[in-house]
Amino acid sequence: MIQLPDKALIGMVHLAALPGAARWSGNLSEVINRAARESLVLKQAGFDMVIVENFGDTPFRATTVEPQTVAAMTLCVEAVVGACGLPVGVNVLRNDPFAALAIASVGGARAIRVNVHMGVYATDQGFIEGRTAETLLYRQRLGADLEIWADVHVKHAQPLHQPDIALAAEELIDRGQADAVIVSGSTTGRPADMEDLTRVKAAVNKNRVWVGSGVTADNVKQYLKRCDGVIVGSDLKLDGKAGNTLCPDRVSSFMEAARG
Repeated sequence: MIQLPDKALIGMVHLAALPGAARWSGNLSEVINRAARESLVLKQAGFDMVIVENFGDTPFRATTVEPQTVAAMTLCVEAVVGACGLPVGVNVLRNDPFAALAIASVGGARAIRVNVHMGVYATDQGFIEGRTAETLLYRQRLGADLEIWADVHVKHAQPLHQPDIALAAEELIDRGQADAVIVSGSTTGRPADMEDLTRVKAAVNKNRVWVGSGVTADNVKQYLKRCDGVIVGSDLKLDGKAGNTLCPDRVSSFMEAARG
């Protein structure tokens, strides 16, 4: 298990568009350098971990990303690991746990985030089915000591399998062998429901629960009372918008609110 403090603060490194994406700029070195710089800013501010995500690759592929995405993300993750020295996670959007495991195992990361680990969800990319068994077996084949953090009722999606969020979380732990569960709001930047969070934490007992969207300087204390840590991205960026560059003033304000 990754050793994180109680009430962990986990910062997002949103990658700019990678090769092959619709918004690709043509300068991979700048994408890598920005990711490394931002991870170091997060470390210096006091964050406990970072997650690297191909947020700039909209519109996302539903499941399997292309080889150049894997190659580029591996370089980015290696750079972040080397720059910040914190535990690093990987999320390959929209839902490619196999690419995430490969990138993490080669790049030196410690965990992956899987948006749909179990069940079936209707999303803006179409129907996405969890591939639990294949994901766990692939991790075993790689011989990788990587944690799997699974979203429950993930944002930008509607569950078709288990509408009760507490039961869905219980299944992720018991049947899906997830190492942690993530509760988010309905879309990026929107807050998670406090009642949902309380029910999920009760359902998974001593297993870790993170809040995965909508965490701000104004609500972080309330969330930390109900979970084991928060994953924050949008509130740290210029204008509070996911995908923008980090804003040092917003980072400082968030840390003061969270740790003050």
